[in-house]
Parts: sequence; structure tokens; C-alpha cells
Amino acid sequence: MAHGVVQVTNPSSSRWRRRTGEYGTVAAALEAAGDGDVLSVSPGTYRENLVIDQAVTLRCAEGPGTVRIAPASGVALTVRAAAGVHDLLVEGQDSTAAALLVEACAPELTGLRISTRSAVGLEVRDGARPTVRRCTVDNPAGLGISVLDEAGGLFEDCEVVSAGQSGVSVRGGGSPRLERCRVHHASGSGLSVTGEHSSIEALGCEIYEIHGTGVHLSQRASGHLTDCQVHRSTGDGVSLDTDAVLAMSDCDIHDIPENAVDLRARSVLTLTRSAVRRFGRNGLSVWDPGTRADANQCEIHDSTGDYPAVWVSDGAVAILDACRVHDVPDALFVLDRGSRADVVDSDFTQIRNTAVSVSDGANVQLDDCRIKEAATGAWFRDHGSGGTFAQVTIDDIATGVIVTKGADPALDRCTVTNATESGIYVSAEGRGTFTGCRVTGSKGYGFHVIDGCRSTLTRCRTERCARGGYEFAEPGPVTEGCTSDRTAEPEPAPAPVPMPAAPDRQPAAQSYGLLGGVPQQRPAEAETAVVPAARESDEVLGELDALVGLDSVKREVRTLIDMIAVGRRRQQAGLKAPSPRRHLVFTGSPGTGKTTVARLYGEILASLDVLERGHLVEVARVDLVGEHIGSTAIRTQEAFERARGGVLFIDEAYALAPEDAGRDFGREAIDTLVKLMEDHRDAVVVIVAGYTAEMERFLASNPGVASRFSRTITFGDYTSEELLSIVESQATEHEYRLGEDAGDALLKYFTALPKGPAFGNGRAARQTFEAMVERHAMRLAHVAEPTHDELQLLYPEDLPELP
Repeated sequence: MAHGVVQVTNPSSSRWRRRTGEYGTVAAALEAAGDGDVLSVSPGTYRENLVIDQAVTLRCAEGPGTVRIAPASGVALTVRAAAGVHDLLVEGQDSTAAALLVEACAPELTGLRISTRSAVGLEVRDGARPTVRRCTVDNPAGLGISVLDEAGGLFEDCEVVSAGQSGVSVRGGGSPRLERCRVHHASGSGLSVTGEHSSIEALGCEIYEIHGTGVHLSQRASGHLTDCQVHRSTGDGVSLDTDAVLAMSDCDIHDIPENAVDLRARSVLTLTRSAVRRFGRNGLSVWDPGTRADANQCEIHDSTGDYPAVWVSDGAVAILDACRVHDVPDALFVLDRGSRADVVDSDFTQIRNTAVSVSDGANVQLDDCRIKEAATGAWFRDHGSGGTFAQVTIDDIATGVIVTKGADPALDRCTVTNATESGIYVSAEGRGTFTGCRVTGSKGYGFHVIDGCRSTLTRCRTERCARGGYEFAEPGPVTEGCTSDRTAEPEPAPAPVPMPAAPDRQPAAQSYGLLGGVPQQRPAEAETAVVPAARESDEVLGELDALVGLDSVKREVRTLIDMIAVGRRRQQAGLKAPSPRRHLVFTGSPGTGKTTVARLYGEILASLDVLERGHLVEVARVDLVGEHIGSTAIRTQEAFERARGGVLFIDEAYALAPEDAGRDFGREAIDTLVKLMEDHRDAVVVIVAGYTAEMERFLASNPGVASRFSRTITFGDYTSEELLSIVESQATEHEYRLGEDAGDALLKYFTALPKGPAFGNGRAARQTFEAMVERHAMRLAHVAEPTHDELQLLYPEDLPELP
């Protein structure tokens, strides 16, 4: 003890029972005290491990914060009776123990400040039920507050200001109630509730600045949060898994970089009158059979990422009643057989992509809902996907409803207005039953059914559709009682017309992928106006031969060209021609000329009339892979279409097949690419490029990939002599010359230059030349009248320093 005494008083109303004593330590005073006594502790620091096992009151004699309990090790303060402890500073230094421990009792703790580096700041266990008011816990080394072993208690106006693990941890059947508490700057979860019979009730609380998940319930735990805020966590805002159950009402979950709410493994969430906003991934993410989210009168909006606002997959169920979803990339994505979403009296507005997307056998039901200002109102994507739309209005969209690849929804009394493309679009064996539906003001067709899809239209109506009320391909849908403001009966097309058609078949507002399949080609005259005349093959081969090094590459390319040329001659002679695979794999380090060779290869094939144009379209993963289901196929189709008649060059193609793919959409790009290569085998040559080992993984990612690419050409690293030749070529092109000893200096420089995995080869040579030019300019800037030679010559001193 630093100084001071402890006075023990029994404030009984009977004078003869009143007693007073002064003790030199708190422990001695506690030993002497009995139930009902008051211990007034003088200011000071007390290095004692205190145990309160009688119903006493412990307080500071001279006001809050003047008494500090700070032992060197162990539990600083243990409470085992219905005592009152007020206004102390409690400090612990034991990483294996709690700073303040409450066991099997119901004390009252008020105004405590627990500042510690212990395993736990405040631990409540063994059925204890304390009342804790206006206490703060600062424990950057461990848990803030831990409630376990069927303990509980009431925590009012308390604050966890930092925690090295979870801010509040509940397990082992614990069940605390938090009112107007704040938990922040925790390095685990803000609130963590784990285990059967463990629960938490929070009212008016705030959880923020959490380095992890804001609120996490698991292993059959339960909770009820009312009027709470969860924000600024680095992980998910609210996470439930393994049969957890949580009810949230009047809550605000915002500024979350990951999922605002994530449910898995049979967990159940009821969300009422709550807001979910400014989230980086999904606003509401629901996974796995038996998992269910029920949102009522909620608002989900202002996504900061590129993911659907509501994601339902793997057999989960989501119910939205009287909800608003707006200002998001996609509103509702439901995928996988057994997954379901039921939406009633809800609004989806200002959706950048698709409002409702259904795929992989999932099912949705929308009743009396409104979709407005979206690229696509609803998209039923594939076989087994379907559901029911009843009295749904879809307004101000590009395409109202898309049905593709065998999907079969039912739309009853739905309305589509002001579509910039088609109101209802069905293709690729899509079906659908449309009863009493109405399309008004479409700039495309009202109902556009292609590929002979057998949809059923009953008592449907179109009005003011710019390109016609109905456009069908034979044999077409089954219709009954359908009308239009232009004709009393639907007008079937005279004959099936393929999608890449004449210019007048273009959508009013071009939006590739909304109509499925490969985007339409531009008119031929628009392309020929900008395509330069093809060079002769000898001229292009001469440019290939002029490239520095790459001898083995040149031999491989010439072999391919010779096989193609001889094959054409054999065909002309009436003989069977070999069919060499034209798609190639380029392997090797960066900067070895892969893109240049791909460009020349395309030109050579065009000169031989193997390709129509021979132009090069270079793409990478970012150009092919979208952020959600379906967008990847669209991007890949668009890239393939741009390359039609030429070469599609995919750099670092192995990035489409990462080692830990999980639900990565790169595989969708590969699958789409393989199919396009088969369906349009004569239209595009595909070249994939990347590091040798990584490309082996890419080729093994899909059974069809290796068969499409039967020839691999390896680009070796440039030698120092070849790098010198590249610099000399650059110098000649830019009217510079290498001065005396500059060539030898460059050879030594390139030999000593570190050549790790990121070494740029030809790029390194060009960068070296550019650096020499810069240093040459700095050297001559101070020469008053440099000679003509001085303005051209580069010397060893112009070389940059080795990295």
C-alpha cells in the first residue's frame, strides 16, 4: 500500500451496534468486516489481491479514481458475495487470470475503471448475476468482459474501450443484458456469443471500430439486439453460424467492408425495422440448408462494392417483407437448388445491374413488389430456376425480364414499362408462363421470344412498343388471348432470324449480355472502314525474323504456318488436309515478346486467309471476370466477340484458375471460353500466356482446356547479348549511338542485373535505354554548345545504378 488507511464502519441505526476500525491494508479490513459494513479506502495504490466474500460496501474515501488496486500478479479483485464496489481503479498484470472476477453472487459494481493487461478485464462466472453500472474496461491484451458458466447480469452504461480479443464474450450458458453500452477497438469480435443456452440481450448499444466481426453468434447461441449500432468493423458486421438464432430490431448496421450480415449452417435471423447500408460485399448473405433470414420493414442500400445486396445460396431461405433495397449493384441473387427467396410488398430501385437473379435451380416468389431503375428487372438464368412473380411492376429498365437456358418462371399480372430493350426476353431454351402480363413503352419488342422457345402467353397485352408488340421465332410460344395496340393478335416473325443480324435488329440501347449469348456484330461496313489492308505473309514473317533472339519461337511459328499453307494446297489438290490446332499456349517470363509474336501470328493467319482480320485483342483476368454470377460469362463473351476474325490474347491466363479457387468466378470464364472456342472454332484464335508452372495449372483446370490448346511455345529469357541488341535497336530508332565502351558496360550491367520472378526481360532493356537517355540529357543540359556527336552518344556513365 502506498499510503492511507481503510476505515470499517457499520452504519447500523442502533448505537450499541455501531463499530469503527482502521486497518493498514484492505485485506485486513475485509477480514475484520462483516455483512453490512462499509469500507472507506483512503487514496493510494494497494498492491493486494483482494477477495470480497461478505456483503460489504467498498468505496473510495475521497471520491472516484483515488484508490488503485494493482497487485503484481493474479486476480486483482475477486467478488464472491452480494457486495457493493464503487469507483475503484483496478489493474491486473497476469496474462493467465482476470483483473476482476465475479463468482456465484449478485454484487453491485459502479464506476469501476479496469485498466489492465490480463487474460480478461472483467470475468463473471458460476451463475453470478452482478449489476454493473458506468464501468469501463481497457484490456489490449485479452478479453474485455467475459460471461460464462450460466452467469449473467445487467450491464448499464458500460464501455469496453479496447480489447486484445473479443470485447464481450459469452459462453457456457452465460446470458447477460447490456443497456446503453459501447464496445470498440476490439481485436476479435465486438460481441461474441458461443454455445447452447448462451445468449445476449443488448438495448441501445454501439459496437464499432472492431478489428474482426462486429457481432458473432455460433454453436446454438441466441441473442436479441434492439436499437443497436454496428459499424466500422474490418470483418462482417453481424455473423451467425451453426444453429445460432438472433433477433434484431430498430438496428443500424453500416460502414462494413465485408458482409453486413452473414448467416450460415442453419442459423436464423429476424431483422425488423433495421437499416443495412454502406457495405463492401453483401448486405445480407444467407448460406446452407436450414439457414433463414426474415427481414421486415428493413432498408438495404448504398453498397460500396460490386456484390449483390441480398445473396441466398446453397439451400438457404430469405424472406423480405415491406423492405427497400436501393443504390446497389444487384438487389437479390438466389442460386443453387433448394435456395428460396420470398419477397412481399418490397421495392428494388436504382439497381446498377440485375434486380432479381435466379440460377442453378433456385426459386423466388415476389408478390406485389416494385422494381424501378435497373439494368435488368429479373433474370431467370438456367434449367430448374424459376418461381412466381405476382402483381410485380418493373419500370425504367433496360430489359424487364430475361428467361434463358431452360429456366421456367411464372409471371401473373405483372407490368413492364419503359424498357430500353425488350420488355420480356426469352432465349436459349428458356420457357416461362406469362398470364395477364402487360408491356408498355418498350423501345424494343414487348415480348421477344427467340430460338423457338416454348413459352406460354395468356391474355397478355403490349402497348407503344417501338419495334413491335411481339417477336417470335418458330415454332414459337403458345399464345391465347394476347393483344397489342397495333394488332389484335401477336405477330410471329416470318422466319427464324439469327441474333447477329442486320443493323435494324440491334437493341435500342446496346447492352451486351442482357440478351444472352455472343453480342451482335457491328455492321460490316463500319468495321472495314477502320481495318487497314492486310500485309503479305512474307512481310510479316520478315518482321518476325527481325525480332531479337526467340529462335525456337520463330521455328515453332514457321512450322505452324508451313502446316497451314501446305494443308491449303492439299485441299486445292483434292486431298485430305491436316487440321493443326491454331490455339496456342505461350509460356515464359514477362517481357519476352509474347504479345508481339501473338500480333504477328494473327497478321500471318490473315494473310493466308485463315482469319478474316488478324487483329489482336489483349485481355487479362480483370477484363473477363465479373463480381457476381453471370457477369463473368457476359464479359468473356464480349471479349471473344471483339476478337472475332482475329486473335484473343489472354495474358496471365493462370489467374483465371487460382490455387484456392473456392467460389472464384474465374472458372466460369474458362468454361465460357472453352464453349465459345468450340462453337466458333474458325472465327477466333485464342492464345493464353503466362509463367510456365502456373500455365500447367491453368491447362488442368478444365477437361476441355488441354484439348483446345495442343501446342505450347516456350519463350526463353533473353541473354545479356540479346538485351544489348535490344538497346542498340532502341538507340538506332531514336537516333542515338553507343559511345566507346558503352556496349561492354551494358553487357556487364545486364549480366549483373538481378533476374528474379518479376524480371522484365525486353522491358528491362527498354527501361535501361530510357534511363540512359534521361542521364544523357542531365549531363548535356549544362553544356553550352554540345556537338552533334555529343547529342547522340551514350556512354557508360549514362547507365543507371543496379537496383
